[in-house]
Amino acid sequence: MRVAGRREADVLVVASEPGTRACTATDLRLGGYRVTLAASGDDAVRVLGERNVNLIVVDVETEGLGALAPRTFADRPPVLCLTGCDGLIDLIPVLGTRVEDYVTKPCRAAELLARVQVALRGSQDHTLRSGDLLVDDSTSAAWRAGRALDVTPAEFRLLRFLVLNAGQVLSKDQLAWHVWGEVREGNTVERLVSRLRTKVDAVPPAVIRTHRGFGYRLAT
Repeated sequence: MRVAGRREADVLVVASEPGTRACTATDLRLGGYRVTLAASGDDAVRVLGERNVNLIVVDVETEGLGALAPRTFADRPPVLCLTGCDGLIDLIPVLGTRVEDYVTKPCRAAELLARVQVALRGSQDHTLRSGDLLVDDSTSAAWRAGRALDVTPAEFRLLRFLVLNAGQVLSKDQLAWHVWGEVREGNTVERLVSRLRTKVDAVPPAVIRTHRGFGYRLAT
């Protein structure tokens, strides 16, 4: 039975392993999404040439992922990766820079559906809001309490991801993945968060919270 009240979206599941394809498709269909399956990168390219999809869920072990690179589909939908690694891996040379998020396998249906919902919300809405924070994808502009924030491109990507996941603790690896498409060593993420804080939290109350040993959270 489909979850009532959820607006349907078209999701392309790309996975070479039949069990991964079947389980992922079942979870998404029960969540109310329309699902198309592809067993390889080439199959995915064919599907994208025939129909519009809102999101690609791709197993990183799928054959021929290079076919999904932006040089083939510059305006392709955002990608949610399924990976067997506990940490993040650098998928940018294969999938390009528009990798929205990742889920570690094996994943629970609830976690998969939650990440899909966030990824779709971010890809479909040009304007995102959390409290008095507002970000606009179409202009890469941001405001706090009606005041424009002078943010760099990296700061904007960080703030956008925090707004998309407001209330959730995000690890430094997750933030680095979304901002740069790769894990950054040292205190690169801390420095970026610190710079963003000087702009966002100049308007009280402070909303970017540190969870030591875990990561950061945007207070709601």
